Amino acid sequence: MTQHPTQSPQFFLTAPSPCPYLEGQFERKVFTHLVGDKASEMNDLLTQGGFRRSQNIAYRPACETCRACVSVRILAQEFTASRNMRRVIQHNSDLIGAMHDAQPSTEQYSLFRSYLDARHRRGGMSDMTVLDYAMMVEDTHVDTKVIEYRRRGPDSFITGKGQGELIAVALTDKMADGLSMVYSYFNPDFEDRSLGTFMILDHIARARAMGLPHVYLGYWVNGSRKMNYKMRFMPQEHLGPKGWERYDHEAVSR
Repeated sequence: MTQHPTQSPQFFLTAPSPCPYLEGQFERKVFTHLVGDKASEMNDLLTQGGFRRSQNIAYRPACETCRACVSVRILAQEFTASRNMRRVIQHNSDLIGAMHDAQPSTEQYSLFRSYLDARHRRGGMSDMTVLDYAMMVEDTHVDTKVIEYRRRGPDSFITGKGQGELIAVALTDKMADGLSMVYSYFNPDFEDRSLGTFMILDHIARARAMGLPHVYLGYWVNGSRKMNYKMRFMPQEHLGPKGWERYDHEAVSR
C-alpha cells in the first residue's frame, strides 16, 4: 500500500507529452496527492496557487518553454451579466439546479457518455467506463458537490421522486473563498441553450448567495480558441508572477 505523508505534501513532475491545446507544444505537470484530514485546506491553498484538482490529485502546468496556461477566477460579487447572458438565463428558466453530495449515478453516466461521444470523441476521456466515471466523482477528500440541472415542464418525464429530465451536471469543489468548477457536461441535443455558459452563470449566482468572492474556472490558454469563452465573464483575476491581478481585457487588446 502506498503511504502518503500526513504533513508536508510531496510534489512530482510528469514526463513531457503533446499539449492538447496548442499544436507543436509539449506539456509537463507538477502534481501532489490530496489525502488525509488536511486535504480540503491543502486544496484551497493549492487552488489559490494555480493548481487544479482531478480526483485525489492536484496539478498545475510546469511546461519548460510555454506559459500560455493562466489560472482564472471570476469576481462573483462584482459580476454583471451581459444582455446575451441574460438571454441564456431566461432561455433556461425552466431548469432547476440541485446541489448534492458527490455520488455518481447511472443517469449521470449516460448523459456524460452522450456528451463525450458528441463533443470529445477523440479526447483523453473518450474511453472512460462507468467505473472510471464513478472514480472521477467519488475519489475526493475535499468538499466536492454534484449539481444536477433538470428540466421541468409539461413535456418532461417526471419520475416517482418528482425529478425531471437531467440535461446538465457540474462537479464542483466548495472552497473557503469560492466555488471551483472541476468538470461539467450536458445533453448535446440542447446546443441552443448554451448550457456551458448557463452553468457558469449559475455558479456565479450560487457563490454570491453563499457570500463567496470567487468562481474558479481553471486555465485560460492564450492561443486556444476553445478556451476563449472564459474571457466573457468579467471582471476576473488572472494569476501571474505577482499573484492574482485584475485582468483588464481592453488594456491588453490595445
